[in-house]
Amino acid sequence: MQEGTAAFVQMARITAAVNAHKDARLPYLVYLRHPTTGGVFASWGSLGHINVAQPHALVGFLGPKVYKALHGNDFPAGVQQSENLYRNGIIDAVLDPRHLRTFLIRMLKVLQSKAGTPAPFASLPSPAIASTGDTDSWAAVTASRDPRRAGLRSFLRRAATDLVPLSSFAPGNSQVVSLSIATIAGQGTVVVGLDRRAAADGTPLGPQALREAQRGMRIASDLGLPLLAVIDTPGADLSVEAEEGGLGREIARSLSLLLALRVPTVTLLLGQGAGGGALALFPADRIIASSDSWLAPLPPEGASAIVHGSTDHAAEMARQQRVGAAAMLQDGLVDEVVSDSPGASSNIFFDNAARAVQQHLGAIAQIDPDMLIKERCQRYEVIGARELDTAQIVPSH
Repeated sequence: MQEGTAAFVQMARITAAVNAHKDARLPYLVYLRHPTTGGVFASWGSLGHINVAQPHALVGFLGPKVYKALHGNDFPAGVQQSENLYRNGIIDAVLDPRHLRTFLIRMLKVLQSKAGTPAPFASLPSPAIASTGDTDSWAAVTASRDPRRAGLRSFLRRAATDLVPLSSFAPGNSQVVSLSIATIAGQGTVVVGLDRRAAADGTPLGPQALREAQRGMRIASDLGLPLLAVIDTPGADLSVEAEEGGLGREIARSLSLLLALRVPTVTLLLGQGAGGGALALFPADRIIASSDSWLAPLPPEGASAIVHGSTDHAAEMARQQRVGAAAMLQDGLVDEVVSDSPGASSNIFFDNAARAVQQHLGAIAQIDPDMLIKERCQRYEVIGARELDTAQIVPSH
């Protein structure tokens, strides 16, 4: 305010410096103290890979004094407080300055973890591979819907160390896409997960959730860390709000970004994989699936309604569409199926799943990024080619 427009446009200069810092694959961590408003918050103060704020800090774009002068009344209380920004996913944590050093140490430990570091799963046997002949697709669908089945958070508690949750992973926060940075099997990893617990609580997988997933992909790219995508969702939101918010566009953007990432990517299909919301996180360098998981364009009941006019043929449609993990392994859609047998300890399954993630990340860690992208996309060029080659073409008369 005191220096005018020449100073105002320095927001662009400082932002360019931040971009150069990120281009060097260096972490950019932001801690917002009280107060942080105006041009600082609207440029380099909001661009961190992780953005953390002091408790009860005034954080926002338009300062309350200016708002009152322009509008004649006070800005609503609490809107620009750091805790409210955290609840709305604008920042990743509210952290007392006394705990900042511990937080930074944990974060930097994750960022410095490299592939090949001895992993806590090294003593485990190879993951139990599910049979490819006996697993029924409809049985996988029904098993994946068991409300007692452990999900994303249970997997991370078992598989991850030095976990740094981001805003969507806040306690009590029910966002369906959760981001975290963690050490998994000795490797610093960005985790983008679809949390079925949020879906069970009634939170839909909508456009904003997919924008959050895209943020995780960009963080992985910026920091040169591998990306682990965990899929477990009953499907994307079917609503006016989702359509007007651009759900289809965000699915497309997520697919495009994931396929073009220049870092190793692994997908873990943990359970339900319904619709485009699941597909948006599916195409990775290596794909691991629970034996009780599935992927389909719609839940089988929806497919039955389209084809047969009712939901009575859901089981038949699941089998015909080969949606289950075992069928997908036979069709070349996944690389490994890890057994999740009924009654077995979920800890054993999660240990085996983490071991599989470790093995596949290790196998692709040193592959040239251009080759990763080429092979990632080529997988989908050959799917269905055999069926096309052998199809009987009937000439028209």
